[in-house]
Amino acid sequence: MRALPLPDHGEPDHGSPLRYLAWVARAQARPLAGGMALGVVWMLSQALMPAAIGRAVDEGIAGKDTGALLVWAGVLFALGVVQAASGIARHRFAVFNWLAAAYRTVQVVHRQSGRLGATLLNRLTAGEVVSVSVADVSHIGGAMDIAARGAGSIVAIVVIAAILLTTSFPLGLIVVIGVPLILVASAPLLRPLHHRQRRHRELAGELNTRATDIVAGLRVLRGIGGEQVFADRYTGESQRVRRAGVDVARAESLLTGAGVLLPGLLIALVTWVGARFAMNGTISVGQLVAFYGYAVFLIQPMRTIGEAADRITKAHVASGRVIRILSMVPDLPDTGTRIPPPGAELSDAASGLTVLPGRLTAVAAADPADAQAIADRLGRYADGEVTYGGIPLSEVANVRRRVLVAINEDVLFSGRLRDVLLPPPPPAAGHDLAAAGAAREAVEAGDGDEVGIPAWNGDLGVALHASCAEDLVDMVGPDAHVAEAGREFSGGQQQRLRLARALAADPDVLILVEPTSAVDAHTEARIAERLGKARNVPRGGGARGADIDRMTVVCTTSPLILDQADHVAYVENGSVVAEGVHRDLLQTHPGYAATVTRGAT
Repeated sequence: MRALPLPDHGEPDHGSPLRYLAWVARAQARPLAGGMALGVVWMLSQALMPAAIGRAVDEGIAGKDTGALLVWAGVLFALGVVQAASGIARHRFAVFNWLAAAYRTVQVVHRQSGRLGATLLNRLTAGEVVSVSVADVSHIGGAMDIAARGAGSIVAIVVIAAILLTTSFPLGLIVVIGVPLILVASAPLLRPLHHRQRRHRELAGELNTRATDIVAGLRVLRGIGGEQVFADRYTGESQRVRRAGVDVARAESLLTGAGVLLPGLLIALVTWVGARFAMNGTISVGQLVAFYGYAVFLIQPMRTIGEAADRITKAHVASGRVIRILSMVPDLPDTGTRIPPPGAELSDAASGLTVLPGRLTAVAAADPADAQAIADRLGRYADGEVTYGGIPLSEVANVRRRVLVAINEDVLFSGRLRDVLLPPPPPAAGHDLAAAGAAREAVEAGDGDEVGIPAWNGDLGVALHASCAEDLVDMVGPDAHVAEAGREFSGGQQQRLRLARALAADPDVLILVEPTSAVDAHTEARIAERLGKARNVPRGGGARGADIDRMTVVCTTSPLILDQADHVAYVENGSVVAEGVHRDLLQTHPGYAATVTRGAT
């Protein structure tokens, strides 16, 4: 075996899953080519055995020639020796190719993880990273492993088809036409397999995250008696993973069954036609025996091709997870010095989105990845042509304080609840949980006009009210200790606390990515109604309408939030294709309606 770590082959190509797999193949081109060459020899030595047996029958048995029988028996023995030797060597190359691809992927992922630092866990959960490092690298290695046998199978099928065409054109034509038809008939089974494998992979990543949280917070769970609650939750999520795994197994069983049934039908047809030709004297008895041997042998290479399709499909899904990490960039430095003018707007040239101050803007994307990409550019977590009041975002001073992007992967720090939620630097004394009750009463008394809304949006009480998190504070108390990542809270409770923290930070630009995905519909409706009010309050106690320059962007497809938004931008293929208010877009744009209603009528 060769020593690891493997030689450095430069930066991986992460333009697409297939390009990454091609980069891995190029990085180990010599052992991969060696394994494929041995795979061809291994398969051909088996493919030629029926021919040797047929000649032995015709010349040795039918012709009653002992010498010829011994010669062809020797040829058969030699083919067996070649098969055994090439099979052993092929297997060694295949194992090396599997390990090399897997460990090379581990290396590039870990190297990228070191570059990203804290940025990685801001974008991905711990369970997702673990799944990439364990399961996905195995699937990528599997694609390199199958290359040797796959290449040999293709060459063997071509050689057998050529032999049949030269010996009996009708039989050869059956094979030449039948093999592509079998592959075409099996192709529709790959798409559902691909989708089910991706879904199973996502759920497994979420389950790994849950397991990581439970193990890390086991002492806390025991202290508050929450072990059974989290055990039940883990049980429920594990059952979802199990059902997704069963769905994958169903698709795989259909593909495997097709890999047996369809070649079997081809074998039966070749044998039946060959037997009729032998009875008519068109071919000899030995050729009939050889043709039957060819037909039986074809099961192996055709099943190998089906296995290769399965492994490459899994590797394609796995590579998509890997390049997601490889395409990430560390948080861009905050080195700007220019200050945007009051009332400035935020514009993203790539998507055509323009965010105006003083209103709640919602971004509904047909593909959630497009919404996340827009949020990354607006928050300067990714490069893009974004301007803030006509100033390139890279030149704006204190971007991290002016623009806040809140995503569901954000974590709650450990410490007192009041300290966890209050933004740094420490706010004035009036900004405390003690004012939550008064703030709540003041906001509830208002109707969205000039009365009843407090004159200090930065107050944590307003943030708690807008995020419907008051009950959590009342339940545990403002001085309660929050464990690491807030593990004592459910997913929905964590989401509400994260939203409260983001609102309390009071940035000029607040970008929320699916902020209500884990809460119930009733709570989501209240958050949707309160969010715009909480952000539309002037700073410093001035009159309503004065100094209201905050911008709020919510990336979501929730109808409850979209209905409360002042302006909705619908995104397809990365670009804004429709704008307006929610109810008008439902009536005028079918794509928007299908995305928001999820196809329901």
